[in-house]
Amino acid sequence: MDNRQQSGKMWGGRFAETTAPSVEAFTASIHYDARLYRHDIMGSKAHARMLARQGLITAEESEAIILGLTEINTAIDRGEFIFKPELEDIHMNIEKALTDKIGPTGAKLHTARSRNDQVNLDFRLYLRDEVDTLDQLLREVQKAFVRQARVHLGVIMPGYTHLQRAQPVLLSHHLLAYVEMFQRDRDRLCGCRARINIMPLGTAAMAGTGLPIDRESVAEELGFTAVTANSMDTSGDRDYALELLFCLSLIQVHLSRLAEELVLWSSREFDFIRMADQYCTGSSIMPQKKNPDIPELIRGKTGRVTGALMGLLMTVKGLPLTYNRDLQEDKEPVFDAVDTVKASLAITAELLDHTTFKIDRLQAATMGGFMTATDLADYLVRRNMPFRQAHGVVGRIVALCQERECELIDLSLEEMRGFSELIESDIFDILSTEGSVHSRNSVGGTAGVRVEEALKRAEQSLGITS
Repeated sequence: MDNRQQSGKMWGGRFAETTAPSVEAFTASIHYDARLYRHDIMGSKAHARMLARQGLITAEESEAIILGLTEINTAIDRGEFIFKPELEDIHMNIEKALTDKIGPTGAKLHTARSRNDQVNLDFRLYLRDEVDTLDQLLREVQKAFVRQARVHLGVIMPGYTHLQRAQPVLLSHHLLAYVEMFQRDRDRLCGCRARINIMPLGTAAMAGTGLPIDRESVAEELGFTAVTANSMDTSGDRDYALELLFCLSLIQVHLSRLAEELVLWSSREFDFIRMADQYCTGSSIMPQKKNPDIPELIRGKTGRVTGALMGLLMTVKGLPLTYNRDLQEDKEPVFDAVDTVKASLAITAELLDHTTFKIDRLQAATMGGFMTATDLADYLVRRNMPFRQAHGVVGRIVALCQERECELIDLSLEEMRGFSELIESDIFDILSTEGSVHSRNSVGGTAGVRVEEALKRAEQSLGITS
């Protein structure tokens, strides 16, 4: 007697023995891919409708399948569905439940498809939705920056290079720099979404199918812009997941850069900002401590997001065409990275709205450090002195100030003219922090008129009314 069905698997026809429990545990993915259930059911419904249109199943069978899938979806939504690890993944759990519910008709759903193209479809549908959510979260972070920039328009602070005070800038200019940074992230996500939004269903295991399917109609129903062009490439392709992980890594790196500034600025050494108590924690031993744990955790989580990218790159680097079981390892790092970045973005928007800038401290920090030295060099250039010569003249003036422990603006006109007769009495307007800031009126500069323009553009883009 043929005993090959002893395996108990939906794919077990050629197997004579049941799967070892250790293998069941090692290969199961249902504990993490269950989150794909809505997208798996969405794809299956579209597939069932297409099979009926193509005469591969009857209209009645299609209706029964769709009704059964709807009931399964409801059961999962309500927490009433029991996932079975021995059925390996979300696809087999749903298919087995469907067959149990409606009988042999449920087994017809898998006509002209493989789990290879099915999981690819589910993953793309899921990530498409997640990209839309990420874009909205990024937008909320941008809006938080813009709101702070509008409130603090006109406030001057030190700009830094090498973490040394460099030139005075408007605080709003500094804040709007992050708006640009996160806009690039949104643009990258938009491009990534376009490459995610190509439908793989219909490539079957790896060679396509000989059955008369209509891939384009399924793509249209599911909102895809096109179908994939090569079945073998499609079966082993996870470029879209890698690209999304890169986008997520860069978003988290940008958040980490911001977090670093928030940590520094909240320290006594800088004392530029105050984060609301509800977004900080204390010390178990030092009563006076107020710790910036939220930005520190955001900074710390950057390692796990970038690690997810490196991990998946190593997973796919040696895979021959087409599908290999290694690709089961794609979802956990992507799910974790998506969850981490979403949480980081959401808490960042909240934190920014509950952060107070200490205007007096910011402005006081612009005094000292010869931050208008470049303005003095530009002043000499405008009087036809070659820049390299002007750089040397100003460097010598700075050296004199260091010897006297004073600032540029403390020198007399006569002392300055001792270094160059091109210097006139109007130099003192140039050497003020206000004069320096407002002289930087090149496109993209920190002059008030440019920052106001940039702020209005951002408000218009984000739908903020000032």
